[in-house]
Amino acid sequence: MTDLKLRFACDRYAHMRALLEGRIKPEGIELTCSNFRPEGVFQRLIRDQVLDVSELGMSFYLGTLQQDDPPFIAIPVFPSRSFRFSAVYVGADGGIETPEDLVGKPMGELHHYGHDGGVWSRIMLSAEYGLPPRISDTYVTAGMREAHGPRDWLPISPPPELEIRHDSDHTLEELLIAGEIAGAVSAHPPLTLHDPGSKVRRLIPDWEPLERDFYARTGIFPMMHTLVIRRDIYRENRWVARSLYEAFKASKKEINDFYNTNAMDMHRLLMMPWASDHFAENRKLMGDDPWPYGVAANRKAIETFCRHHHAQGISKRQVTVEEMFAPETLED
Repeated sequence: MTDLKLRFACDRYAHMRALLEGRIKPEGIELTCSNFRPEGVFQRLIRDQVLDVSELGMSFYLGTLQQDDPPFIAIPVFPSRSFRFSAVYVGADGGIETPEDLVGKPMGELHHYGHDGGVWSRIMLSAEYGLPPRISDTYVTAGMREAHGPRDWLPISPPPELEIRHDSDHTLEELLIAGEIAGAVSAHPPLTLHDPGSKVRRLIPDWEPLERDFYARTGIFPMMHTLVIRRDIYRENRWVARSLYEAFKASKKEINDFYNTNAMDMHRLLMMPWASDHFAENRKLMGDDPWPYGVAANRKAIETFCRHHHAQGISKRQVTVEEMFAPETLED
């Protein structure tokens, strides 16, 4: 039987490279792989419709599930994860000292209201500081490092009760410095963040201990993206969900084994000072597989995201875990 030919794209994550480089192959599938930054991947998947299997932001995926005929089905693979206390930025001279100071003031958000980094930032600020789900009723969307036009092709719509405008001429960094917004939630840091005398800063300077404590208390390692398959392909070939899932697990195992094996040699192959100490600290907190795939290990995080996605007004109804992922992959 001829292998099913599928077009796949994602960023060059370490846990994806065995697939991207052809060392691991999904059974019965010939993947034509390409890699781009997430924004480029999402555009090719949603706007250009030239991909069959793809990384996709969790928020945007939930947006597609609100449609009458959802175009994608996901498998519980999570290419990108990040804690987001570190993703809230303010002007250095803007007078914002605490998260509570942001409530009710104009806010900025990267690209589009409801991007994954913004959703998780609001989730974590709400959990830790009691901020309301949306923080503010007024948002400006823009690029962080370069100005760009609105991305109207993204499959989510902001709640009508929020006042949201897109600034095509300025960056969020420029708006923070000018005092036009009190803060910004963004998966991208400002260009000048680490420059001496920078006019922007993180709202929470000592963010890493807070993020570690958040994980210790909740067990949640926030996922930004999942892995989706075109639903028409899935309907005709239900087996592809499990085949892809097993291949992505095998690819992740390869890099996880690499890190574990190199721990015995102080990770000398990595260009990262103190990598072994950092690895040991993470392993003590998060266990031998800190980046789990599958529904069982991630149910709390997924349900938290879906609940807050709805509370923030991005989805009209709360999506369930079972409708998100192919039934063939729910047992893990």
